[in-house]
Amino acid sequence: MAKQLLGKEVNEALVAALQTRTAALKEKGITPTLGIIRLGENPSDLSYEKGATKRAEEVGVAIKNYILPEETTKEELLAVIDGINADDSVHGVLMFRPLPKHLKADQDEICNRLAPCKDVDSMTHMSNAGVFEGQDLGYAPCTPAACMEILDHYGIDCKGKNAVVIGRSLVVGKPAAMMLMGKNATVTVCHTRTVNTAEICRNADIIISAAGVLGSLTRDFVREGQIVIDVSMNWNPEKITSKGKGGMSGDCVFDEVEPIVAAITPVPGGVGAVTTSVLMKHVVEAAEKIDN
Repeated sequence: MAKQLLGKEVNEALVAALQTRTAALKEKGITPTLGIIRLGENPSDLSYEKGATKRAEEVGVAIKNYILPEETTKEELLAVIDGINADDSVHGVLMFRPLPKHLKADQDEICNRLAPCKDVDSMTHMSNAGVFEGQDLGYAPCTPAACMEILDHYGIDCKGKNAVVIGRSLVVGKPAAMMLMGKNATVTVCHTRTVNTAEICRNADIIISAAGVLGSLTRDFVREGQIVIDVSMNWNPEKITSKGKGGMSGDCVFDEVEPIVAAITPVPGGVGAVTTSVLMKHVVEAAEKIDN
């Protein structure tokens, strides 16, 4: 039976450390503050906002909401971002994406209007450059950063290990690969055009699966002794939960993979549970940089 790498344990450690850091900042008259920009009433955005607000309250981070109509124009949104850039009391920004359809063509311009020092959710090119260059430019995306927090918390040393990342998105796959290399792992990235993905995965010591495909990681992909970090959150209509039939599952066919590998993140309760804490960590770090 595999050890379950529970996000709850990681959260508890992160929250305790962040509470100490926010208290120290407040003694100096600085309240770490996250600005949340939301256009419209998308249910998934509202759900994440609720979770982020709860975690912010827990660690001592203030929230400043910028709730805009879905039909907000590019010029109106850019004006809000410019105002935030000029507001020294706001240390980090979360803007829900994708933006509404009428802003899709301008999304890069809009995202890159934000000052990189406040880009705590990696939506600017500068933050991406920082991840790929290993430089302190902006902040890494919260989800791959949460994967690294889990590895660190459970004492999983990546040095010299073979790691496979399944997925090549800029949100998870590519930055996760770069962050693993930063930990001195040897990294292979698999994607939809990769040949023999299962064979490649079996040769890995660490697998980070971010395919976003329910049941795509089966027993054929794993062997004994591996660490599996399942990033994806997929709706599984066949899953039986305490609330009945239907629930969230990862890429892993958990009942097949868990008995084989050494350690695995559950879904839910793994990576997703850590991302809001990482977001708050970035806000606190941004506030600390202002203090310094």
